[in-house]
Amino acid sequence: MTPQSEAELADIIAGANGPLCIEGGGTRGIEVPGERLSTSGLSGVTLYEPGALTLVVQAGTPVAEIEAQLATENQRLAFEPVDFRSSLGTGREPTIGGVVATNASGPRRIQGGAARDFLLGVRFVDGRGEVLRNGGRVMKNVTGYDLVKLMAGSHGTLGVLTEVALKVLPCSETEATLAVEEIDLAAGIACLSAALGSPFDVTGAAYDPNAQRAYVRLEGFEASVAYRAKALREQLGRYGAVTEVSGSGELWRGLRDLHDFAGLGGDIWRVSVKPTDAVDLIPALRATRCLCDWGGGLVWALMPEGVDLRQRMTVPGHATLIRSGAGTSVPRHHPEAAPLAAISAGLRRQFDPRHILNAGLMGQRWM
Repeated sequence: MTPQSEAELADIIAGANGPLCIEGGGTRGIEVPGERLSTSGLSGVTLYEPGALTLVVQAGTPVAEIEAQLATENQRLAFEPVDFRSSLGTGREPTIGGVVATNASGPRRIQGGAARDFLLGVRFVDGRGEVLRNGGRVMKNVTGYDLVKLMAGSHGTLGVLTEVALKVLPCSETEATLAVEEIDLAAGIACLSAALGSPFDVTGAAYDPNAQRAYVRLEGFEASVAYRAKALREQLGRYGAVTEVSGSGELWRGLRDLHDFAGLGGDIWRVSVKPTDAVDLIPALRATRCLCDWGGGLVWALMPEGVDLRQRMTVPGHATLIRSGAGTSVPRHHPEAAPLAAISAGLRRQFDPRHILNAGLMGQRWM
């Protein structure tokens, strides 16, 4: 089912007699019980005010279309949304509703924040088929309950997004990436921590254990980037040889979208940990391949199919299964602590009392 309007979507949900599998662009390959319901028919920019750095867009609008329009005004989505089509082996186009529903945020999160931090307002249809609206179109609108933040990362289990309002930012004039060569895991994470603790406004901090390279990105005005790169190069020199990477933009797109995982078999996991804990976590995982982002706070791991990575975790953290083989019994989302699980179940009862929206995706199954 692909409704062409918010009213049609509301009618479909209100009249549903069983579970619904909600999808945006379908690029993540998520499979849950129920009839497939796509928001791809809800597409288009509702309002764009470059001077106010404000964009209002329907949820099914492709991210590429949004980025193209923002580029005409030298602006961008600040949170650097990921595109996992190559690593997950899926097709079609990522949509802004899918990005918001999964809170999909790229390397720049360490400096600018996540997708939810740039979300000004939302419209969505809940599990009763009722249209709800929360937030506004300017940053100062903070009245009422913050359903805006609640919907970001809810994976379509509380409601189906129909429209989102976002704050956008100007593009940087230039960027530069420094690489510290031949550096082991412990030194690599220490290097990233030093860069992030510096006054040089780092916008990307990643470590590739396979290549034994640490990457640090700087963005901004050309003169500022040149000055900061020179100073940071001197500071990071104690960890190893420092070079400047050519093709910085291409490098970070590859890191963001897990291009090194493309075409490789196995399950892909996303693990959030304290950055310094990545040093103990990665050897314990015995993964086929790993990649660290966010200064070590985000670990991507390619594991043998069917292996529950959570059983190998030696440090506190949160692990999500992003790609798995058919018929796996491993839960996609990390089990919640009892108090948090009770809150989550209560929220679902309020927004989706029939448990029909992406049932089972985050723990609660269709009844």
